[in-house]
Parts: sequence; C-alpha cells; structure tokens
Amino acid sequence: MGKNYIESAKLVDKNTLYTPGEAMELALKTSKAKFDETIEVAVRLGVDPRHADQQVRGAVVLPHGTGKKVRILVIAKGDKAKDAEAAGADYVGAEEYIDKIQKENWFEFDIVVATPDMMGLVGRLGRVLGPKGLMPNPKSGTVTFDVSRAISEIKAGKVEYRVDKTAIVHVPIGKKSFGAEKLMDNFQVLMEAVVKAKPAAAKGQYIKSVAVSSTMGPGVKINPVKVLE
Repeated sequence: MGKNYIESAKLVDKNTLYTPGEAMELALKTSKAKFDETIEVAVRLGVDPRHADQQVRGAVVLPHGTGKKVRILVIAKGDKAKDAEAAGADYVGAEEYIDKIQKENWFEFDIVVATPDMMGLVGRLGRVLGPKGLMPNPKSGTVTFDVSRAISEIKAGKVEYRVDKTAIVHVPIGKKSFGAEKLMDNFQVLMEAVVKAKPAAAKGQYIKSVAVSSTMGPGVKINPVKVLE
C-alpha cells in the first residue's frame, strides 16, 4: 500500500457505520491522487445470484452524470442506423463491427446498443461481450428500436447496475471534482433504483452493506439502514 493510502486509511474508522453524507465527505477527504478520481459505490445484497429469480439488474440516469465520456457502439441498419448517427453514437454499423470484434478483438467502446432485429447477429458475441458486461439487454434499455432515446440517456449519465457472483453491485457515481452535494444526489438516485429492483424471491435483509470509495482511496462504510434518509 502506498503512503497516501496509509495516511488516508487513518482518517476512516473501520468499525464505524457512517451516514451517507459523512461517508461522502470522507471519500472526498481520502482522495489524494493527482488525477480526478472516480467515486464508486459497492452494495452487498441479500440475494443469491445463482438463482435466476434473484438477479438484480437495471439502469438509472444519474442527475449529474458520471463525468466520464462514454463511447457508444450501435448495431443497427437502415433508418435506425441513421437515427443513431444523428443522435451522436460513436460507431454505427452491423456485420462489419461484429466481424471487427470477433476477428480483431476490437473493444474501443464502453457500451453497446442494438435494435431487437439485430440481436440474432449480436448473439454471436455473447461469449466475448458477456464477461465484459457489454452485452445489450432489454432490462438496461440497450436493446431497443428507440436508439435516439437510448443514446441521449447514456450521454445524460445513464449507468447500469448488475449484481455479480458475490452478490455485490459496483457502480461509479461521479468524479471527485463533483463535490459532496452532487455525489449525494447521484448516490440517492442509485440507491432508490437498487432498492426498487429488489426481487420478490429475496428474503431477509436486502441491503446488507454499503461502502463508498475513491479510485485510490479506502472504503468508507455506510449504515445500510440510512441509505435512503
């Protein structure tokens, strides 16, 4: 561990569950890197991801965005391809991009949007896009004929949340430069969406633990009972 991390860790009491506001201030205070660090939230859920009826996945538009420029690839043809280009997608096409990904291992994009009629084609990429979390999905709004709306929402700060194998959801909520107030706005909107996405099959305590941290800083634990206060 680096000197800055060790110094930052001293400011955080590992045995304390902070309020969201206190945790956000600490995450900023312990962010000491020279670049504009990303602030990320990790939520451990009371679900068993091995069961299909306990999956937690969705997307939400953060009011202040993420501070990151997102490169969008749209798989579409005809008028929908023209719509995507007009809406500002970075890459628009069909077979040529499927081949480029398969044959050239090309991944110069952050998110993929596809029209439903192209999913048969996109399905060929399941093995490479799936593990990277890039596979288009109707639940996250990335499989749609309304490509213009999908692109505008992504550019406005739409983020996808998805529970991993360890029942944890990791989501960036902005940059250090946002300041505590904007980060808190984004945090609240994210947590409301995650709570709303609780599967009917999930029993017992749903929000097990919550932590916030900067890219290079220590995790700050948030009292799960107070996440929506």
